[in-house]
Amino acid sequence: MRVLVTGVRGQLGHDVVLHLREAGRECRGVDQEDFDLTDAASVMACVREYRPTVIVHCAAYTAVDRAESDADLCCRVNGQGTGNLVKAALDVDAALVYVSTDYVFGGDGETPFETDAPKNPRNVYGMSKLQGEMAVTAQMEKYFVVRTSWVYGLNGKNFVRTMLRLGAERDEVSVVCDQIGSPTYSDDLALLLCRMIQTRKYGVYHATNEGFCSWAEFAEAIMEEGGLKCRVRPIPTSEYPTPASRPLNSRLSKESLDRAGFPRLPEWREALKAYIRCLNTENGKER
Repeated sequence: MRVLVTGVRGQLGHDVVLHLREAGRECRGVDQEDFDLTDAASVMACVREYRPTVIVHCAAYTAVDRAESDADLCCRVNGQGTGNLVKAALDVDAALVYVSTDYVFGGDGETPFETDAPKNPRNVYGMSKLQGEMAVTAQMEKYFVVRTSWVYGLNGKNFVRTMLRLGAERDEVSVVCDQIGSPTYSDDLALLLCRMIQTRKYGVYHATNEGFCSWAEFAEAIMEEGGLKCRVRPIPTSEYPTPASRPLNSRLSKESLDRAGFPRLPEWREALKAYIRCLNTENGKER
């Protein structure tokens, strides 16, 4: 097996490459400097040169708010760019893993979304990721579409790092309390993706750490696990307007994993503890 991983400088791509190398798998991580996803010829040349068995596509335009005023680039990267990668994968007969998002759903109600629930993105980012999904599922047979949410990891900026920084600087932070979903530790998700590509159980999946919480509850847990005294003040989304509309319900059903026999990811609070232990080690502190 030879694996090409896009977005290696991001949180998830970084962790996928680490797990593959730890398992002794042949892999190559690529990013923007290696090829431009929106340039079909560049994508095709890179894929033909390496001739992977599997492509794990973690690269994406992920600036959700900026996408509202930069819709053309966002859709070209996440939609057209994924389409370019699909054509290249088909050319070398490679399977493809496409990492998608809960934002393809409208976010209504309180019930966890099944994989086949109606799609109704509320923002440009969600629409662009849905375009990418459609490019994969309409043209390929050997694919894994894996939707996830609220991702954080060691390699990059994320909500956990932001809360730890603010918690050390302030006595109080305000965080929305009516958006409900599941935080996802990129290390746990990466391990699952590496297991998936060793099978032919192709299809659409949802994968997040287990359990649900609000962003405010997540922030409270971060303060606790980080040993910070900062108070979290829960506020409704209406008090924190952003350029991009966020879904109130980001719950994803993981029954797709159960049906295929894939393990669910650890509970979100345990994953957070593991992540902060890694951060402390990285920063030279004791566990």
